[in-house]
Amino acid sequence: MLSIEWTASQGWLAPRITPYQNLSLDPATCVFHYAFECFEGMKAYKNSDGQVRLFRPEKNMARLNKSSARIALPNFTGKAFIDLISKFAAIEERFIPAARGFSLYLRPTMIGTQRTLGVGPPGSALLYLIASPVGPYYPTGFRAVSLEATDYAVRAWPGGVGDMKLGANYAPCIVPQLQAAKRGFHQNLWLFGKEEFVTEVGTMNFFACIKDKETGKNKLMTAPLDGTILEGVMRDSVLDLAKERLKPEGWEVEERKFTMGELADAADEGRLIEAFGTGTAAVVSPVRKISWKGRLVECGLNEDQEAGDVTKRMKAWIEGIQYGDEDHSWSWKI
Repeated sequence: MLSIEWTASQGWLAPRITPYQNLSLDPATCVFHYAFECFEGMKAYKNSDGQVRLFRPEKNMARLNKSSARIALPNFTGKAFIDLISKFAAIEERFIPAARGFSLYLRPTMIGTQRTLGVGPPGSALLYLIASPVGPYYPTGFRAVSLEATDYAVRAWPGGVGDMKLGANYAPCIVPQLQAAKRGFHQNLWLFGKEEFVTEVGTMNFFACIKDKETGKNKLMTAPLDGTILEGVMRDSVLDLAKERLKPEGWEVEERKFTMGELADAADEGRLIEAFGTGTAAVVSPVRKISWKGRLVECGLNEDQEAGDVTKRMKAWIEGIQYGDEDHSWSWKI
């Protein structure tokens, strides 16, 4: 593990790479009582030549700084932390198999460590990184998931912290996920407001491909960054690739609010082409159906299909960059 301590009086102390070990924290440490905690999820990849790479790490650093600032934890220099993560990944490269789909999952975390029951900005903090080898998200091949549209619980709200990667955002979502699982669904599709705006799916950003009712043009759309949507690295990558590679084919790319009713109408009229979630773990996760108001909204897949064309192409494009098949500025060589 990599760890760096911070104090208000001394700033950042010397970083250390040590054997994985338990943390020793006072029971009054503020992280336990007031949720002074934020984190990131990223991966290190190795190609067939043994070259280790990171994927857009500057995005993770910017988001971690944004998250920490929101909860009164210290900021850091992103490039300096990327250099430390690179050194860590180089030391641990034996744990990264040189095979497509395998990687070293990296979890940067920052916690407030001041011992106090008073509520205020922490006077000390710990930034650390742990890692675990991971295999393919779909070990037996792409599998489309089923969702339950959820309006009885809210993941995030305007003026809140839904656009931050805080641990406090995740624990409250587990009970609705368990309830959806009991009814046979893999994840929640989080809706918001009386309009039932589509926001995110589980812990991923959500995309839908529809054919426009008026123009007949194909559209790739996702919810806008209005403060309730996490600024996903994969979300940003899909949007950039769509503008670069799908637009020339006639696709329109939109970041806009849309409702569950709009999706259902598109499905009923045969205009919902496909839908998918995006995140670090799966890259893209195809969606087969959505349970909503006592019915199942089919998301464009035939029974013998597990993923639509756009979903499969995005997965291939992004993984090609991650594993160095394509020379691209998003892939950082270590």
